Amino acid sequence: VLCFSDPRTDPWPLVYSPLPVTLIFVSYLFVVALGPSCMRHRGALELRSLLVAYNLAMMALSSYMFYEFLVTSVLDNYSYLCQPVDYSRSELAMRMARVCWWFFFSKVIELLDTVFFILRKKHEQVTFLHVYHHGTMLFNWWSGVKYVPGGQAFFIGMLNSFVHIFMYGYYALASLGPWMHRYLWWKRYLTIMQLCQFVAIAAHSSYNLFTECPFPDGFNTAVFLYILSLMALFLRFYYVTYIRGKQ
Repeated sequence: VLCFSDPRTDPWPLVYSPLPVTLIFVSYLFVVALGPSCMRHRGALELRSLLVAYNLAMMALSSYMFYEFLVTSVLDNYSYLCQPVDYSRSELAMRMARVCWWFFFSKVIELLDTVFFILRKKHEQVTFLHVYHHGTMLFNWWSGVKYVPGGQAFFIGMLNSFVHIFMYGYYALASLGPWMHRYLWWKRYLTIMQLCQFVAIAAHSSYNLFTECPFPDGFNTAVFLYILSLMALFLRFYYVTYIRGKQ
């Protein structure tokens, strides 16, 4: 199946050309590269109130997106095995396209995670996994919104939004201060939830490579390979943090 720009989403902010997201990504890399040296002679910023507000806002946005993905897919009788993109301008097709755009835009907002780490001088948190995940999701979902806003892609957005409700909830609690850390024993299970998400997405995308499904194989292949890279990086993180770290 050939992919062409979706005329419904092309006029939407940041979608028509790859230039805006490329500029955002390049700016992000500059912040990652130069931020720590700029903060070298400055004290770490606390940002407690800002972080609580930001994480609660991201938790609310994730909840909204999960609701929209789930409800729209149910109302439109989406298949969890094979769902082509509905390129019509029906109310439900446009609703799914809109939540896909919001999911893409959430990946732009999430770049602030890194900025906050740098301003707080938590440079050890800005790992290759962190930067790779944030940067690649930006381009992955720009492609998704431009070419396939809906269809099989809804499953990825729905699962990821669900996981992010808990992730940003965890961050919101952690940003309240050290006194809260004793209640955050479930961080390990958050990582396990992320890994389960990757397994589900890998199974979902690979299934369609072996069946006749009118959704672009190129996208399913790209998703499958990308998810394998995330699984490898997250498994290494899990081993280093929770297994080797305990030893």
